[in-house]
Amino acid sequence: MQCVTEDAANTLQGLIWSLATRLPYLVARMPTPWLPLCALSLSALCPAEIRLDRVNASGLLFSLENAATPSKRLIETMAGGLAVLDYNGDGMPDIFFANGASPGSMLKSLPKYRNRLFENTGGLRFVDVTGKAGVAGEGYSMGAAVADYDNDGDVDLFVAGVFRSFLYRNRGDGTFEDVTERAAIDESEWAVAAGWFDYDSDGLLDLMIINYADWSLDFDRYCGDRARGLRVYCHPKYLTPIANRLYRNLGNGEFEDVSGQVGVSRFRGRGMSVAFADFDGNGWQDAFVTNDNLPNFLFLNQDGTSFIEDALLAGVALLDHGKPVASMGVDIGDYDGDGHPDLSVTALSNETFPLFRDEGQGSFRDATIPSGMAKASRTYAGWGNVFADFDNDGQVDLFTANSHVNDIVEEFEPFPYRQPNTVFRNLGGQFAGALEIGEPGTYRGAAVADFDGDGRLDVVVSALGAPASLFRNVSEPAGNWIALDLVGKVSNRDGLGARVKVRDQTRWMKSAAGYASSSLRPIHFGLRDRTAPVTVEVVWPSGQGQTVESVPLNQLTVIREPR
Repeated sequence: MQCVTEDAANTLQGLIWSLATRLPYLVARMPTPWLPLCALSLSALCPAEIRLDRVNASGLLFSLENAATPSKRLIETMAGGLAVLDYNGDGMPDIFFANGASPGSMLKSLPKYRNRLFENTGGLRFVDVTGKAGVAGEGYSMGAAVADYDNDGDVDLFVAGVFRSFLYRNRGDGTFEDVTERAAIDESEWAVAAGWFDYDSDGLLDLMIINYADWSLDFDRYCGDRARGLRVYCHPKYLTPIANRLYRNLGNGEFEDVSGQVGVSRFRGRGMSVAFADFDGNGWQDAFVTNDNLPNFLFLNQDGTSFIEDALLAGVALLDHGKPVASMGVDIGDYDGDGHPDLSVTALSNETFPLFRDEGQGSFRDATIPSGMAKASRTYAGWGNVFADFDNDGQVDLFTANSHVNDIVEEFEPFPYRQPNTVFRNLGGQFAGALEIGEPGTYRGAAVADFDGDGRLDVVVSALGAPASLFRNVSEPAGNWIALDLVGKVSNRDGLGARVKVRDQTRWMKSAAGYASSSLRPIHFGLRDRTAPVTVEVVWPSGQGQTVESVPLNQLTVIREPR
């Protein structure tokens, strides 16, 4: 078959997508083989084969020790966040894994419980540098968030955990120092995840910590079928919701808890993950928080002084059926090409993976069924989730790390505990079927990066009681691409919150991604078969616009904010 030109494909795609968006009922119920016709594009007419192959000799010698016990403590099934960061500034993405602790003492009493940092040495090979870097940690760790909070050019690390969380400052020499006490971050609750954003637009990155519930080691409720001797992890309804925390960066190495002052602490939930963007278009960064079996939160930023919680009226608190689900991971991405940040959420089997389409001005529509995601995801239980263009066709696909929450779910429900990961390919705003990645496992956190520098996005995934997995993207044809490294002015050097547009694609500079995980730099755009340089448009967090002409393809380009 001879492929059509890119311009012809784009014209056809626009006509058919315009029709499809006016007939969501018909599109959602259209048989899978016909979906490519409703999302006609170059990739649909001449598709690359998305392939993610596991790398067996990467050097990532890490297994997530969740310290499972007969008493089925809920923390055991919820561990597993990770982060991708260039900790030593050599241009290659490194990997940090959060790890558990001894079940009795809740301490990292043995080496196997240490958090781990692996340096990327090239060629998809990694070396454990945990000891040298000083990030082995203490206590039962769950999630990670990375960003340059002190604007010194080095990526710092926050580790969320059960009763103990830590802030590590990157010294710039390959080592970190624990500055939690000096920074005045007092986090003694059960923190699952965290994220960095500049809520008051002062150029200093602030920290939002996502807390789960009021839980203690004394909690020993028996859940399951006692007569059959089948004990399961308890439903979260037995745990009291608690508030999240927002710490304002004071710029002198210290932070101030402003949770009450800005209105965040008024709302109690069972938080799992967080995503940031200017969802209502008022120029200030907002925060979306997933809640486990409770309505989600959407904190809309009011001029950097306070937040209002507007999830219900915005359309993201619940799915259209009106019932809360086990909302876990969350990521933002423009899956339908309209320039707005849509929200992907993971949940349990039979709940589907919610997809909220941003219709602008802080209004969303439940697109889980119309997009095909409901049918494609129904049988899976997801944790980590990341929007990424795996086939470089210019449309973000969705990767999810999967496994049920209960290890004996087969005794009660028709769903497996161990499940393969999945990629849902984007066909012009429609997701048709699930491409299963890897063997069935107990997968949790996930992050995406081009680990080997070949222009195709790879994936790293953690797993309970099992080795972490690195999946290399070997999709063919590879497609053209660009990668952009944004560097802000002296303040907010990461450019977190910036909006970037290349042709008809929009991305956002972020570090929070998926379940309790984080990934920082660069921003990746797939460009299909385009061969000419492209124009990049950036709107920086300060509101300053910038246009960069003739950006070359198939390489990393650094874009610096004008002073």
